Amino acid sequence: MVEIHPTAIVDKGATLGEGVKIGPYSIVGGDVTIGDGGELQSHVIVQGRTTIGVNVRIFPFAAVGLPPQDLKFSGEDVQLIVGDNVIIREHATLHPGTATGGMVTRVGDNCLLMVGCHIAHDCTIGNHVILANNAAMGGHVEIQDHAILGGMVAMQQFVRIGRHAMIGGAAAVENDVIPYGSVKGNRAYLNGLNIVGLKRRGFSRDDINTLRAAYRMLFATEGTLQQRLQDVDATYSGNEQVKEIVEFIRADSSRALCQPNTTHGN
Repeated sequence: MVEIHPTAIVDKGATLGEGVKIGPYSIVGGDVTIGDGGELQSHVIVQGRTTIGVNVRIFPFAAVGLPPQDLKFSGEDVQLIVGDNVIIREHATLHPGTATGGMVTRVGDNCLLMVGCHIAHDCTIGNHVILANNAAMGGHVEIQDHAILGGMVAMQQFVRIGRHAMIGGAAAVENDVIPYGSVKGNRAYLNGLNIVGLKRRGFSRDDINTLRAAYRMLFATEGTLQQRLQDVDATYSGNEQVKEIVEFIRADSSRALCQPNTTHGN
């Protein structure tokens, strides 16, 4: 059974799965698909060509799928895709893609998007990502699995955040953050590894110690970054986590790499 409150407005073209609940004063557009068990609590707007997975809960005054904040946008058939078991809290905003960015914005499974956070056009959010209150990103940002962004984090366009990274509250991030990295500050600088997160997710002591050693080698003061990267790659070629960091740094990117700030003792 689908439950639609009498005050809600649901277009006849919308596709609603089993057990979907549409709360008071919510609005659902004709190109929207909501998977089984979805819930719009009240005063929620879901528009555009938006696909929402199963068991997604959306809290009051969230705006999902409205046109992107891009002056070049001229009504193209763009899309927003939200995965399964996602929680979207009050006043969060999620925008679809644009013609210059692949036409799609994606949010993975099991994400928590807290109050007032903003996912801009053409962003790609992985699985198990947490965005704390008022975290905001510009267009084309990539956040990989298990990353955590603290409250009021601001991210510039095209920034990449690697898996299991931790971004401290109120950080202004304008450069790429390596997998397993921990950053903070304005402008944000690399502050070591996300050791707490690695322990919580079951990484072994040996894996963590290897990552620490590779990190120290990679961000030492001697030589160039490319020379140190080659040394890390050769020394730890058999370690999957270190290999992930090396490949992340070598991948094409529009941004520089977030690095330690030596004035802060790193």
